[in-house]
Formats: sequence, structure tokens, C-alpha cells
Amino acid sequence: MAGIQQLGDARSGKLAGNITAFGRALRRAGVRTDAARIALAAEAATLVGVEDKLDLGAAMEAVMVSREQDRMVFRELFDAWFRDPELANKLLAQMLPSAEGKAEPSKRRPRVREALTAPRNAARPAELAKPDREIEFDAAMTSSDRQRLQHADFNALGASEYRLVERLARDIALPVPSLPSRRLRAAGDAGQQHARMHWPGVLHEAARTGGEILRLPRLARREQPLPLLVLVDVSGSMERYARLLLAFLHAATRRAGRRDVFAFGTALTDLTPAFRLADTDDMLVAAGVAIDDFAGGTRLGASLAELRRAHARRLTGRRTLVLVISDGLDTGEPEVLEQELLWLKRHSRRLLWLNPLLRFDGYAPLARGAGVLHRHADAMLAVHNLNALEQLAASLAALMRAGR
Repeated sequence: MAGIQQLGDARSGKLAGNITAFGRALRRAGVRTDAARIALAAEAATLVGVEDKLDLGAAMEAVMVSREQDRMVFRELFDAWFRDPELANKLLAQMLPSAEGKAEPSKRRPRVREALTAPRNAARPAELAKPDREIEFDAAMTSSDRQRLQHADFNALGASEYRLVERLARDIALPVPSLPSRRLRAAGDAGQQHARMHWPGVLHEAARTGGEILRLPRLARREQPLPLLVLVDVSGSMERYARLLLAFLHAATRRAGRRDVFAFGTALTDLTPAFRLADTDDMLVAAGVAIDDFAGGTRLGASLAELRRAHARRLTGRRTLVLVISDGLDTGEPEVLEQELLWLKRHSRRLLWLNPLLRFDGYAPLARGAGVLHRHADAMLAVHNLNALEQLAASLAALMRAGR
């Protein structure tokens, strides 16, 4: 042990300081990390060494990342941060208040771009010694800020904006369409359209008034929300949409009737137990634990086959409203997807495709899986920003009225 030099020693480089700066960058990217995790990362780097970048990254990821949705952000930021000494120095220089110049166009995730960008307001020397704190956002914004966030694509949001928009999405109502059920209820004295006479009630009222009929009770059918089946794509291309839309649906359909929720990527995951939790944050934690193929590939056909084999009873006759949230970039065989969608259509009332790619003008479902899904879906609706989520409820109601 005496021959091992401690990281951060002036004679052996400044890796410990770089790891600390990297941890702060992770925090700006929305990854939940603290001083204890940064210290563990420095200790892990001491144990595994710096000869192999893959080993170093795996060791640091193991102690600094606790949520599945943060893993791809960590890996992308790690590759950019520790690519080579010259690049690391440039990235560190960008974090200084005196950094100038325009950054080169990048295809990195918005959370990573925001973490690698210098803060807008330069910190004064007296503020540099203050510990980092998490910024709490208030939903009371100026009209211009709210207007911008209303139309901002979820995939283009920075980490701080993403957290705020996720909170705003939970306040959007989504009344699930309802239909008359077989059960009856009292229609009241004024009556109701399609209400029928309740003759036992008429005789009972007459008996109470000595044979005089003073009131004509009527019965009407109860309005019952349609059973809801939600299939959420959690593949890599849907990474930024999946978490936010899950939070939106959990809050918006809280008072709905029956709702079954599944996540699909390379496999099918039942999220219905997680959706039974009252708190949305607890639901997201439980969903993150349950999903083990987050940010992977997409095999919608195989996932629907698993739904048919193991969960067919979740579909209540032909009354179920099915929401498929996906960009349609399926990697499975289109023949399998075609067969399973035909089965799903036979066992549901409406199949709606909620597609975030509708944010592009002139979008056409040219991919094989997207083409099959488009042929069988009753409608394709946008879900890429807050404005689209607010219009979703009206679109659902209009589609259900048209299909009665």
C-alpha cells in the first residue's frame, strides 16, 4: 500500500480534482450525486487505476449513478470529459467565467450539453466557496417563459427545464372518455335523455301518498370511464419522453377507472403495480426499478405477443382504449407486428398512436414498424410538448364521439 500514490497528489496529477469537477457536471446534467458519491468515485479510481478507460468508467458509474435513466447521460459525459488531456482542459476552461467563443455544434443529449456549458452568471469569488445547492424552480414564470416552455420539445430541454416541465405536465388534466354502462342510477326528478321509467319506484311513491302519483322516478345508465391500456416505449430514442409521459399519465389518469400500464423495449414490463402508488415520484422510482431494458432497442411486435400470451385478460371485451406511446422505430419483424396489432384491434375499442415525431413538419411513417402501426392505428396524435398534451384530452373526446 505504501507504493500506491494517492490520486490528486501534486506529483501524480490532478485526477481527484477532475473527478470532483466531473461530479459537479453530472449534477448540472440532472444526475443525483453528492460529495459522498464523488469521494467513492475517487476511491474507485484508486482501486482500478487509470490504465483502462472502460474499467475506470464502469467503476465510477457503479458508485455515482443510482437511476437507470441516468446511465446513458453518465457514459456520454464521461467520454467527453476524459477523452484526452487537451479536451479535458478545454472543457474545464469552458466552465470558467472568462470562457469565450461559440461551442461547436453537438449531437449530445441536452442534459450533457447543458452540463458542459459555462453558467450564464459568473460566480463571484466569495460565492465560489459556497457549497453547491439544488435550485428549486417555481411554476410562476413570466408569460414569455411559459409560452416558450409550452411549445418546447421535450427532447430539446436542459436538465433544469426538464424538471420544471415534468412538474407542469402533472397539472394537465386528461379526462378519459366514458360510455353508458349496463348499470342504472336514479335520473332525478327532471329526468334525462334516454332515461326510462322506474315503475317499481312509481308504485313505491304512490303507496306513500295514498295512491296519488306525485312524482315519476326515472332510471338512466351510469357513465363509466373506458378501461385504459397504456403501452409506453422506453427504448433509447424515447429516453427523454418516457419518464415525462409516465409522470403525466400517472397524474392525469388518477381518477380514471381501470388502467393497465406496460413499458416495452426489448421486453414487456408490467408497470400497473407502480401506477397504483399515490405519489408520482414514488411511481417513477418503482418503474425505474421494474424496467431493466431502459434506453435499449424496440421490439413492439414481440412485446405485444407477450401481452397476448400473459395478459390478455387485461383487455375488457371491446371497450378498452389503447394508447401506444412510441416513435415507431421498431427493430422487430413487421410481419409479427402486423399479426399482433390485428389481434389487439379485435380486442379493443380504439387504438391510438401517440407519436413524439409529429413535432417535425411533414413527418411520414416511412420506417417499417411505423408504417404498420400507422395502418392499424385509429389516429396518430402528437405528445412532444406541453401544448400537445393539453390538446390530447380534446382529441380523445372527439375521436370517441366520432366512433360511437
